[in-house]
Amino acid sequence: MEDRFLKYSTLAKQMDRWDSLKSFRDLFHIPPATVYMDGNSLGLPPKAAGQALEKAFGEWKDMAIGGWMAGSPPWFHLAEELGRKMAPMMGASADEVVMSGSTTINLHALVSTFYQPSGIRTKIVADELNFPSDIYALESQIRLKGLDPKKNLVLVNSRDCRSLNEEDIAAAFDDTVALALLPGVLYRSGQLLDMEMLVREAHQRDIVIGFDCAHSAGAVPHRLSEWDADFAFWCSYKYLNGGPGSPAFLYVNRKHFSRLPGLAGWFGYDKSRQFDMSLEFHSAGTAGGWQIGTPPVLSASTLLPSLEIFANAGIEMLRRKSLALTSFLMDIIDGSLSQQPYFYSIGTPRDEVRRGGHVAVEHEEAWRICQALKKRKIIPDFRPPRVIRLAPTALYSSFGDIIAVAEALKEIIDVREYEKFSPERDAVS
Repeated sequence: MEDRFLKYSTLAKQMDRWDSLKSFRDLFHIPPATVYMDGNSLGLPPKAAGQALEKAFGEWKDMAIGGWMAGSPPWFHLAEELGRKMAPMMGASADEVVMSGSTTINLHALVSTFYQPSGIRTKIVADELNFPSDIYALESQIRLKGLDPKKNLVLVNSRDCRSLNEEDIAAAFDDTVALALLPGVLYRSGQLLDMEMLVREAHQRDIVIGFDCAHSAGAVPHRLSEWDADFAFWCSYKYLNGGPGSPAFLYVNRKHFSRLPGLAGWFGYDKSRQFDMSLEFHSAGTAGGWQIGTPPVLSASTLLPSLEIFANAGIEMLRRKSLALTSFLMDIIDGSLSQQPYFYSIGTPRDEVRRGGHVAVEHEEAWRICQALKKRKIIPDFRPPRVIRLAPTALYSSFGDIIAVAEALKEIIDVREYEKFSPERDAVS
């Protein structure tokens, strides 16, 4: 076992030397003496984020209301500017993406537009493994249409409580379905769905389809426009490193630009006429039409340097490194930590085309092992009932970090360190 870990450690050092993206690690604040594996919950701050925030504050201080037109970039166009910078990562045109609201607000804005039950087409297809907030929102949208969620929300079942089978999802697409909403990457297991196939299957049955890309944006390249997805939305505080509570993004396929948003608001108005103060709503005629309220300029400012980092690194290069990091971690666990007395297992697909940016490591003592890892300043997160989520993030994680995590997982079992912690769970962030 020790010889095997020595070989892994030697390999990690070689891979770190060869890593063409290693210099990007220096662009982030990493907590001292910490191995951070939680970038799929909250990304680390770019060092330039503080400067960007100070700059936005300085413009507010020096220009006051003048910052709306004289800021750099002008605050009035900030949401569109950030959408333009985000669009290439999502495989979209610049005007198909806009920064707006929060993830769930954007879900409501989009589903209220595209869920139009009529005749026998009254159902929404989702899945039983989706993040609960999405289900809460879908149920409320169904109720707002005067329908019963118990009858009109179809949750596709998982065969193994970890993953979804696209054929099972497609089988739920019948002539009673009006809309489908699915995750790009499953938040617990890290499975990457075949979004292209799902769009094709939905459209063959005249079903509108959208995706929650919260766990795929910034980790996985997308081709939303090429796939012909109808809409999508995602947060910016995970892989995109925007900061806690940073504003979200939405995508609308340009073929839908002529539609009126289901939830119209001030900032979705045609900007060339926004201050005409007309009581008649004139949509921006782009994804920007789905904005509702004024953009949060200060919290959005930190996204400017983060998206610049992504543009310089390239999402394809980041994806290659991400796959190498997660493969390395899974290889170590499969090869050295899956047997007695360790009994760790992997709940994430091994196939690279089926895997997002994090690894779900499963163990009966997952909660207490997570606490032991944190005590060692290795930061994972826990998802019930038995998942240790580990997200080695390509911009700032190293292969040496993987070795540190694997050695800690081994030692925590060797000395029964997890037994020092209560099995009673605290609040989970």
